[in-house]
Amino acid sequence: MHRFRLGLADLAAASFACSSLQEAVLSLRMWTHPGVYPQQTAWFERIRPEFERLDTALLCALVATNRYIPDFLTPRPTTPFPDFPSELAVVRATPPRLLQGELERAYLPHDREIPAPLAAGLDDPARLLAQITDAVEEYWERCLLASGWWPRARSLLHADVVHRSRILAERGAAALFADLDARLRWEEGVLTIRRDWAPGDADVVVDGRGLVFIPTCFARGAITSISDEHPPVITYPARGQASMVGAPQPPPTPQALEQLLGTPKARLLAMLEEPASTTELAARLGVTPGAVSQHLAVLFATRLVTRARHGRVVLYLRSPLGDELYG
Repeated sequence: MHRFRLGLADLAAASFACSSLQEAVLSLRMWTHPGVYPQQTAWFERIRPEFERLDTALLCALVATNRYIPDFLTPRPTTPFPDFPSELAVVRATPPRLLQGELERAYLPHDREIPAPLAAGLDDPARLLAQITDAVEEYWERCLLASGWWPRARSLLHADVVHRSRILAERGAAALFADLDARLRWEEGVLTIRRDWAPGDADVVVDGRGLVFIPTCFARGAITSISDEHPPVITYPARGQASMVGAPQPPPTPQALEQLLGTPKARLLAMLEEPASTTELAARLGVTPGAVSQHLAVLFATRLVTRARHGRVVLYLRSPLGDELYG
């Protein structure tokens, strides 16, 4: 078991964040453990030709055989939605003298050795750190950004955070933790993760350091850092990942609704059963974000949709009035 002990102030300060760097690094599991995350398979098969042009040996070495990732590659976000360059800069600033210890904690308990592409560079850890971060940056730009995967995933992660925040506000922390993942249990100030990914028990006193929750597309259940020395963080599976399978088509809309609102607004209302951004809606409809924004503005003004900001992204959702009209 992994236990986080939270006082009232810790519970009140718990927050959510999205991490583009974490998603980039955890997505390397798609290449080392194919089939574990089936909802992402179609996307990553399209990315494969570009991935195979990169330093695949080094990138794949970053994932242990039990799917561990060294902690230094996934620093806890310091803002709700940091951009990729700022997060990667944190990794680049890792003191090289810490690299060997980070790698040993990730690989030795299970694999009994550090992978050769990494072990060979430990004579010059500063150079190895630069090679790793350069490889991750190239992978991010050429595979995850260029393919359009990240904009789609970003919308999904933002939607998850908005959903969880609503549960926290309406039903409280116990309901939130129960909804996050079956591995989590909340009882008398202790949030426990069933530690399926590692042996033994660990106790972490949050003690004012903050507890951050991060959704991901690449975890089978709630997980946390390998080392208890890192700031408290829990990563959990994002909801709605089925929408990443293929190219989702807008749901059918009632003819009467199209006659009342017009086809574009009726289709948007039908699509907003789950939170979505303007960019995501535009991609699904094959139109410009500007056109979608104009229709959303009307739907918002008539109280048929609500909106919430997370970081720099605004997510829209059908309101109770919109549900009643659509249903």
